[in-house]
Amino acid sequence: MSKIAVVTDSTTYLPADLVKKYNLSIAPQVLIWGEETYKDGVDIQSQEFFTKLKTTKVMPTTSQVSIPSFQDIFEKLVKQDYEVIALLVSAKLSGTNQSATQARDLMGAAGEKVHIVDSQSVAMALGFQAMAVARAIESGANLKDAISLAERSHENTGVFFAVDTLEFLHRGGRIGGAQRFLGTMLNMKPILAIQDGRVEGIERIRTKSKAQDRVLELVMEKIGGRSPVRVATLHANAADEARALLDRAAKELNPVETIFTEVSPTVGTHAGPGTVGLAFMAGM
Repeated sequence: MSKIAVVTDSTTYLPADLVKKYNLSIAPQVLIWGEETYKDGVDIQSQEFFTKLKTTKVMPTTSQVSIPSFQDIFEKLVKQDYEVIALLVSAKLSGTNQSATQARDLMGAAGEKVHIVDSQSVAMALGFQAMAVARAIESGANLKDAISLAERSHENTGVFFAVDTLEFLHRGGRIGGAQRFLGTMLNMKPILAIQDGRVEGIERIRTKSKAQDRVLELVMEKIGGRSPVRVATLHANAADEARALLDRAAKELNPVETIFTEVSPTVGTHAGPGTVGLAFMAGM
């Protein structure tokens, strides 16, 4: 039986116990803050990031996982006789897939053991995809079936989130189809989603609490009775609100798994503080 390893990237911001449980390798995105460069989730954690963001005069920017980082991860796994499935953040949001492809190509013949899949998603929707593939491998899936599952798993996942402001997405160039919400009333809270691999504007809601209510409604509509259901929060320095939303989602959706997570520093750079959302996987 083939040995198969799953690599994903730090935008998932998966809790460490789940990374260990599913034997995942995490490629760190890059946060650039003035003269300092940090590996996402390695050199800087979410809480530290948002604390620093409150007082900074220089706004951070992001860059995709470096080619050497990917090459190091891939080569170590291949040397251990693994076939590698790299299931990564949407190519419409990041150059991460391109970095992974370049790293694989630098490996020569050994690179034939590296298989790169665009998740068409981000954050815990990507995390759920990676875990689903890892579970399938653990249950005996062969390489062909595991790659096929990785390629279609985005059909069973989604992300909806409410942001305090579009300023951060706009400044970072990740605003996508939410561009149409720019310049609207300041007290309106945009609800966004990842659709076809990019950020799309869904609705504008007058208050933050009602926006979070609507996020849950949209998730329920999208799931549409499929099971099993797995659900996770994603929040940017808004733990209490995210915890309350996850508790409500658990009551409404009867999920087989709930995960309380933050957004990574690189995702937080674009989403901005106060963001609260839900990611889900349903039907697989």
